[in-house]
Amino acid sequence: MVYTITFNPALDYVVKVKDYKEGNVNRSFDEKLLPGGKGINVSQVLSNLGIENTALGFVAGFTGSEIERLLEEKGVKCDFIRLQEGNSRINVKLKAEKETEINATGPKITEKDIERLFKKLDKLKNGDFLVLAGSIPKGIDSKIYSRIMEKCRNINVIVDAEKELLKEVLPLKPFMVKPNHIELGELFGVEIKSFEDAKMYAEKLVEMGAENVFVSMAEKGGVFVNKKEVFYTDAPKGEVVNSTGAGDSAVAGFIAGYMENKNYEKAFKMGICAGSASAFSENLANKQEIIKLLTSLK
Repeated sequence: MVYTITFNPALDYVVKVKDYKEGNVNRSFDEKLLPGGKGINVSQVLSNLGIENTALGFVAGFTGSEIERLLEEKGVKCDFIRLQEGNSRINVKLKAEKETEINATGPKITEKDIERLFKKLDKLKNGDFLVLAGSIPKGIDSKIYSRIMEKCRNINVIVDAEKELLKEVLPLKPFMVKPNHIELGELFGVEIKSFEDAKMYAEKLVEMGAENVFVSMAEKGGVFVNKKEVFYTDAPKGEVVNSTGAGDSAVAGFIAGYMENKNYEKAFKMGICAGSASAFSENLANKQEIIKLLTSLK
């Protein structure tokens, strides 16, 4: 079974505007409301690929109810903790000549709420997958990912985070970490320009404790490293329409590929194709789009 955790889910209000003018009244020509959050994105793509999974995290108010409704409509099983105060976020994504985002803060999560999450994690079984993705809201212990990993010793934990959140989990030997090339460079204070650069610093993450490292490199493709193997692949060719959720899709694709055959190289390529398929689409990729790219990559 696969579980994802999203600490601060959102409704993403995507608005398209022609000839946007700051300070004026602007009329949209298209708009949509989508469930948002990195773990939630992973859950949606897993469901698109036919992989049963459960989305964990925290929701509040009428917006939280709508997030759950939209996810269940998309076939995602939800087991969120409902907070007593506030509302889950609404993030505004303005699509115009230049893209602008306004991300809200979200409701307060208390230590008692965290304890409720830990009780849910007690139900996970040996060999399950748990995805920890994205940043954490203000007010939550910065070591929360480490605390979760301490509790989930026999679980395949995948961490998609940056800076200290990522660095702190490495001694706990996560099953996989998935930085992009920018995040990997920031961690070591360098600029990652090539596959060889990515390989070298991914190997350092393995030395620091990660079992597997998947570095996504946008249109260049990616690199996969563990103690025994190194894989490279170029990205499939296509026009980037929307990069939001591409990294999360790569995580979902990797999990789906690995669960199918326990082969790291095939799982890595599935991840690259899932990330690309979402980048080439208005929405998160479906199975047909991913398989089509995977076939072209072979």
